[in-house]
Amino acid sequence: MLLERGIVVSYETVHRWALKFGPVYARRLKRKTPSRHNIWHLDEVVITIAGKKHWLWRAVDQDGYVLDEIVQSRRDTKAAKRLLRRLLKKQGSAPRRMITDKLGSYAAARRQIMPTIEHRSHKGLNNRAENSHLPLRRRERAMQGFRSSGGLQRFVSVFSAVRNLFVPPRSRRSAFAACPHRRNAMAEWRAAANLATRPVQ
Repeated sequence: MLLERGIVVSYETVHRWALKFGPVYARRLKRKTPSRHNIWHLDEVVITIAGKKHWLWRAVDQDGYVLDEIVQSRRDTKAAKRLLRRLLKKQGSAPRRMITDKLGSYAAARRQIMPTIEHRSHKGLNNRAENSHLPLRRRERAMQGFRSSGGLQRFVSVFSAVRNLFVPPRSRRSAFAACPHRRNAMAEWRAAANLATRPVQ
């Protein structure tokens, strides 16, 4: 797109732009309004950085929107509790139901943080959270890995905010519904990035 306009930049320049402007854009993007009827799907995935294992804990709702992500060096109850506390603070209310795989840390954390919430623990029920890792895995391969846990945390916060904006929810993925969704997403993106709405001459 830049080359079509006669602008030649290196990959490093684009990378620096992303580091500088990405977090600002992510904060400006309109977040999905939480619902009292939300279902949280929680999962964690291992990411190796400089030969050391880190765990990316992620929560998505019933529509596939990423609610929150946190990079941690642990895969235990303490890490699961930290994720649940962040989710409650960010969403403002507890979900109707929580779905996880069979990792025991989720059940222990739920008993301490949200004891009244229904919890279903079954690998087959949690495909929504597990599938949400796939776009990040593709980016990880394209970027040839991440350099630090802090860099990974900054990347996923921007990556997921933009993806939430442009990917339609599961209930609206027909071709008929995708067009207006994409139009609205572009309008929100222009507002977040302070882009002029006038066409380029």
